[in-house]
Amino acid sequence: MLLPFFTALRDAKVPVSMKEWLHLMEAMDRDVAGREVEAFYHLSRAVLVKDEKHYDRFDQVFGTVFKGVDSVGSGEDLTTDIPEDWLRLLNEKYLTDEEKAQIEALGGFDKLMETLKQRLEEQKERHSGGSKWIGTGGTSPFGHGGYNPEGVRIGGPGKQGRAVKVWEKREFKNLDDTVELGTRNIKVALRRLRRFARQGAPDELDIDGTIDGTARQGWLDIQMRPERRNTIKVLLFLDIGGSMDGHIKLVEELFSAAKAEFKNLEFFYFHNCLYEGVWKDNRRRHTERIPTWDLLHKYPGDWRAIFVGDATMSPYEITMPGGSVEHWNEEAGAVWMKRARQQWEKSVWLNPVQERYWDYTASVGLLREVMEQRMFPLTLEGLDKAMRALTR
Repeated sequence: MLLPFFTALRDAKVPVSMKEWLHLMEAMDRDVAGREVEAFYHLSRAVLVKDEKHYDRFDQVFGTVFKGVDSVGSGEDLTTDIPEDWLRLLNEKYLTDEEKAQIEALGGFDKLMETLKQRLEEQKERHSGGSKWIGTGGTSPFGHGGYNPEGVRIGGPGKQGRAVKVWEKREFKNLDDTVELGTRNIKVALRRLRRFARQGAPDELDIDGTIDGTARQGWLDIQMRPERRNTIKVLLFLDIGGSMDGHIKLVEELFSAAKAEFKNLEFFYFHNCLYEGVWKDNRRRHTERIPTWDLLHKYPGDWRAIFVGDATMSPYEITMPGGSVEHWNEEAGAVWMKRARQQWEKSVWLNPVQERYWDYTASVGLLREVMEQRMFPLTLEGLDKAMRALTR
């Protein structure tokens, strides 16, 4: 059932390339993981899935394809010819010109279909068990009720239902890129922003350099090098209070993940919109404020700025002096946001509200305009896009 599996993955938007598919074929040809369905599940997921966010969709496709879906009905004559245009139509629908050329050069799926035809012609009686003939309960690539995930199911329902429990658990369902983030995957998304460089004192053993130097010199030549450090510097501005109370858990998880991923991280709190002051301690927000001008002068343009908030407020808080609900602001919030955008060109706004509701709130549209459309939802997909925007 590999062809239906391949096409189903493509239909589910799991980006499986022909190169990865051929690697899976090679691994199966060499019997890397044996022939049990459960082993094939782990092998195919390791080879085909490049990003954890696609794990859940992969599990759903796998559970559907390998849970008794028949390619030929049980009442049909198994000696009938397989339509020659079947594989060709699949190729036209799913494969690029480059991938088609690869299949032609390597033999690809035609070999499997030709072998099936040949065995249908050669086999004259029912066969049960074994590894070659078409039948039931064996390991042949063709038949049903046995073990060979490389094959094409011929008649009958699937028999080995126990292994399905592995992928039916769907342990990665919260990694889907359309759902809101959780603790386990925020770090994965943030890692796209990391950039490493070797900085500081040479206090780490350079094994490759030592081997090369020793070989060249003829005596032990120990080489040292600086430790690789994450060089990305991040400013995290967190909206606190009011309508953000409903998003506390998600923002706490984001904050925790960011502190773990970025050594060069500074965080500040604000309410609704950025004004002339921010703070570090919410219990002393009214007495120990940090002037926003100080931040603009202290942190140069190579810092990345991430604003986190639902952007839900009165439009006057963004557009008018005195619009803040907490204090009299001499300048409108939009003025301060534009200053921040000018200082930190690589900045984004993360919104925990689902994107489909944004158009119902005027203030969200205003802030999106100020941020030059660099507002992203706090989902795995949204955070991934935000990290990409911060690296450009």
